[in-house]
Amino acid sequence: MNLRSSVLLATATSILGICNISAAATERPNILLIVADDLGYADLGVYGSDIDTPNIDALAAQGVLFTQFHTAPVCAPTRAMLLSGNNNHVAGMASQGVEGVAGVPLDGYENSLSDRIVPFPRLLLDAGYDTYTVGKWHLGLELETSPHAAGFSRAYNLLDGAGTHFDDRGFFEGGSTLVDYPTGRYSTDFYTDKLIQFIERDRDNGKPFFAFAAYTSPHWPLQVPDEYLYLYSGRYDDGYDALRERRFESLKEAGIIPLSSELPPRNEKITPWDELNAEEQKRESRKMELYAAMVDNLDDHIGRLIDYLKENDLYDNTLIVFMGDNGAAAEDFYNGVGYDQFAEYLQATFDNSSYDLMGTADTFVSYGPQWAEAGSAPFQKHKGYTHEGGIVAPMIVAGKGVTADGTIDTGYLTVMDLAPTFLEVAGAVYPSDGSVQPMIGESMLDFLGGQSDTVHDDEYVTVLSHRGRSYLRQGRWKIVTTEGPFDENNFELYNIVADPGEANDLSLEDPDKRAELIDLWRVERRNLGIVVPRDL
Repeated sequence: MNLRSSVLLATATSILGICNISAAATERPNILLIVADDLGYADLGVYGSDIDTPNIDALAAQGVLFTQFHTAPVCAPTRAMLLSGNNNHVAGMASQGVEGVAGVPLDGYENSLSDRIVPFPRLLLDAGYDTYTVGKWHLGLELETSPHAAGFSRAYNLLDGAGTHFDDRGFFEGGSTLVDYPTGRYSTDFYTDKLIQFIERDRDNGKPFFAFAAYTSPHWPLQVPDEYLYLYSGRYDDGYDALRERRFESLKEAGIIPLSSELPPRNEKITPWDELNAEEQKRESRKMELYAAMVDNLDDHIGRLIDYLKENDLYDNTLIVFMGDNGAAAEDFYNGVGYDQFAEYLQATFDNSSYDLMGTADTFVSYGPQWAEAGSAPFQKHKGYTHEGGIVAPMIVAGKGVTADGTIDTGYLTVMDLAPTFLEVAGAVYPSDGSVQPMIGESMLDFLGGQSDTVHDDEYVTVLSHRGRSYLRQGRWKIVTTEGPFDENNFELYNIVADPGEANDLSLEDPDKRAELIDLWRVERRNLGIVVPRDL
């Protein structure tokens, strides 16, 4: 397989066409959606981090910071749920990177957006919005599964799930209308330039825009421009165990988690920091320095986007959403941790042996579960798991229609809530004629505007399963299983409000509640087309 990443450059108009809009449509707000890839929950200044993120922090000061925003445990299912307002099985991303499973109906396993949903950008386009996307796509490699087909009028995307940040080396080549990536340009800088170019090109056409900045930062490999390489030197020399405890306390100080919160037990599979030798500690601390520099750089470019909006009188009429796509990432493809099929290629292409080269385009460094679990404080586990550490991400909403300033909200939210919110903002309508399945997310617009106190009531149910790691959430209760193969007997029970770190399994203490939720799981997962071994 030719392991080269690629980008797809859309033409000026969507293959779906653009409808005419009325004068009233020009009064509707623009929408800017910013997604950080693999950002840890505790890695923003406003969430208590030591990393310098003044531009993201400023958005929080002008809007609402959410402490209980839930995604899928990995990238592509989150993006499918985001664009559809529906469950990942309904949206076609039942198992990231897997198209079809032996003995299982294809529905859910398309590994791209399914025909059971309508991506909301297509509806915004039909409603008269210009629709733009840059950065990571990860929802299909061909024209019929491309950003074009999802309704984007202009697009420049990495089609697959990962690639390097300075050139076109990565994991797959595919799609159509491929263009070359400009070698030497840093991804976050380049994607920001492209998005600003898209907006600028159409700025005088009288249409509102939806702009999706799907950044590939701070996803590994940990690479930064030269001027960022030593920005955080020495900051993490006391190690990942100390950082995990420090981040936990800073989250309390920032008001993100209750003062009564307890840090979950330490992952015993991770070597204690004080058992590493001096050289190992030096290399490990360097990994976190580079990750922090990537987040810092990302914030700088988000600042560029915001400055552009302000300088061109667009800011006051723009709803801005910033979010992470899952928990902190523990994979290390270079060393075969996560997916070992890429290790041979990466080790032959990049050289991680030199400490001095770490963070440059010649290296492919990841920071592993040891640092990821510091970024996932105060939760258990990290990306890939259905424990809270894998599915709770930062989210901030500010701008047009948001009445709160500097509010921290602890209410439950899901990534599926964004699609109905954006459609309501735009005055667009999701099909209700039975041609597709209805969205299961709920609009946040009344909450953002101060007309309601919550988005979901305590009866609202969320069900998710990805490669056998599954959970159901209703109100304060959650059942979850993360160890395969899937078996209902492995479901653990948590009062997730009282115990967000999932430290105290209540299965024996409250077997009736556990049985009630498993019964609800059986009903809901069948409604969503989730297939488990007992069905085969």
